[in-house]
Amino acid sequence: MEWVNSIAAQNKFMSGTGLLFEDAKVVHHNKMVTNGPLGDIKEILGGFILIRAESAEEAAQFAKGAPVLQGEGNTVEVREIMWH
Repeated sequence: MEWVNSIAAQNKFMSGTGLLFEDAKVVHHNKMVTNGPLGDIKEILGGFILIRAESAEEAAQFAKGAPVLQGEGNTVEVREIMWH
């Protein structure tokens, strides 16, 4: 929470949450639905935050403080979203 609070203190935090795995489903290209996410996947999306940033570089600077990076091999992905 300290990391998110530091972003909020700069009026850059918009929203965010962790993602639950219970009752998760995977919808495949052929419309088949299976339970998931599966345990043998290489990557997992555990949550997200939305921030206001002037650039991808600014967002990456915020991402450097993410607590998840304390785990070896963990990463944070920075992307721009389509905003209407």
